[in-house]
Parts: sequence; C-alpha cells; structure tokens
Amino acid sequence: MKKQIILKVSDITKYYYEPVKFKALDNLSFEIIRGEFLTITGKSGCGKTTLMYILSTMDTDYEGELYIAGEKITNQKQDKLAAIRNKNIGFVFQFHYLLPEFSCLKNVMIPALKLNKYSYDEVEHQAYQKLELLGIKEQALKPASKISGGQQQRVAIARALINEPKIIMCDEPTGNLDSKNSDIVLDIFHQLSTEFGQTIITVTHDLDFAGKSNRNIEMADGIIINHGL
Repeated sequence: MKKQIILKVSDITKYYYEPVKFKALDNLSFEIIRGEFLTITGKSGCGKTTLMYILSTMDTDYEGELYIAGEKITNQKQDKLAAIRNKNIGFVFQFHYLLPEFSCLKNVMIPALKLNKYSYDEVEHQAYQKLELLGIKEQALKPASKISGGQQQRVAIARALINEPKIIMCDEPTGNLDSKNSDIVLDIFHQLSTEFGQTIITVTHDLDFAGKSNRNIEMADGIIINHGL
C-alpha cells in the first residue's frame, strides 16, 4: 500500500520582529506519513513550539507552504482555517484544559457538539467509545475535577479524538505527569498510531519519551539537525 503524506512542510521560514528582527525558523522542509507517531525535540528557543503553531494553522505569518492531507493551507482565510482545524486537527496540551465542573463525558463531547455534524445521542455514544478506548469509561460521569491528573490527560486525549481528526498535535503532553502516567500516554499514542492509523505530532522536552516514538525530528537554532529517518 502506498504511504499517504498527511502533512507536508515546504521551505518554511519564520521571522519575529520584536524587539529586533530574528529568524526563528530557517527554510524547513519535511513530510509526515499517515499513522506516524512523530516527536519534535530540541533545547528551549530552538523553534519547535514556533513550528508547532505553524503546523497547527494557528500562526499564518511565515514564508513557504504548508499542506494537510494534500490541501494547501498557506494563505487560506481565517474562517477557512478554523474549519480546517476543527475537521483535521485534535489538540493535546501540557495542561488538560478540561472544564472542571463538567463531567468527563461532556468535556469529550464539546468539540463534536460544536462541529454539529452528528446528533447529541450520536456524539454521546462516540464519546463513551473514546473513553472506553482510553480505559476510563468508568469515569465518564464524574466531574473532571474529581479524577487524577493522569486520568484528566486521558480525557483530554479522548476529547482530541472525538472529531476523528487526521492529526493529533501535542504540546508537552506528559509535562505534568509522573513516569507511570507518561508511560500510559506513550502506550496510548502507539496504539492509536499502529491500530487506528492516527497521526500524532508531539513537541516534547522528554528525550526518553521521544526515543520511544516512531520518529524524532531534532531541532537547533531554527533548523532541523536530524530528520529521524
């Protein structure tokens, strides 16, 4: 089976202009294949977070071109980009950003209800399925504030999955977790990648975590010094 390129970066360069002009990313080009579990590492200030903002379509002020699932993202209007994000990208952050007074189930449902593609009952069913996949279905009706930090991050991953995105983008997803829960998240990402063909892109400082991903892109001073191929 021919491998599908799910994300393509072509000659991406990014400048910041305050307090002085500074080149944060210098002519980056790479491709990510559907189903890859990819990490991006490098010291603070190397440009990896800047790159993630561009890949996620949140930052549009750059030179070069970005493609997601064959569609050119560069120069699209903001409302179009918002629709692309909602359809194609799920987000997982260092902090879970769950609504504490809502149940775990409702937190997972919110992005799908916003998308308004399925009925409430269908969304609820899909949310239960995602929570079951992540081993926390029994926590579904508990307030998000009443479960452990590791469980909260798994709810956040379920929320990222609810709209069946082509890509999950993660910013330090294990940054607030102990080693046991970090290993659980790692295992979940491998399962999503191998069993479900889910593409996962993760910015991380955790070199042990990165070393266990499918591929690690290493950055320094705004360039890629190792594509991990």
